[in-house]
Amino acid sequence: MGFELKTWVIVLIKDFDSAKERLRPALGSKSRRQLARGNAHLAVDAAKAGGHVLVVTGSDEVADLAASWGADVLLEPREEGQNVAAERGRKRAEQGGAGAVLLLSSDLPLVTPEAVRALLASVARLKPPVAVAVPAIGRGGTNALYLAPPDALGLHFGDDSLARFREDAEGRGVKFAVHHSDAMALDLDEPSDLARLRRAV
Repeated sequence: MGFELKTWVIVLIKDFDSAKERLRPALGSKSRRQLARGNAHLAVDAAKAGGHVLVVTGSDEVADLAASWGADVLLEPREEGQNVAAERGRKRAEQGGAGAVLLLSSDLPLVTPEAVRALLASVARLKPPVAVAVPAIGRGGTNALYLAPPDALGLHFGDDSLARFREDAEGRGVKFAVHHSDAMALDLDEPSDLARLRRAV
């Protein structure tokens, strides 16, 4: 039996000019900007497969683009990192009546609507409170996180976040699961990730 919850998909998008700084050794500023914009568009399109889409950003440019792509937008007063953006997004989702959120990175060059649908189908049979994380390749990171209810866990995005989310869930008595997705496993943070992308495509 599945549990029908109103789910918001929250896409966290940094300003294109400041995105992908760690790729500086491999890409010039124009290329990094184009890459960030392209990945952001991919993420928003994929997110539409999951329900209501909310983009959280501190950039007016990103906000305007996200609105043109069909997303609801929460414009931050300033960018204060991924966890602050995620917290702002999930509070907005709760205010909008969401029973669950899917927090999605905008740095995923292989993400597809099918990958988002597969993740949400896998969690549909799980009774809240539950947290499901999609691991990143290397660094122990988390590229997507499903939470039902939206405040089921604290927010710990960054290196080794997967272990921190698991530990947090255990401490709160929240069921924790890992969902492996090739389409969501690769995020572009460092030059070695570009090599993985070239091999993948």
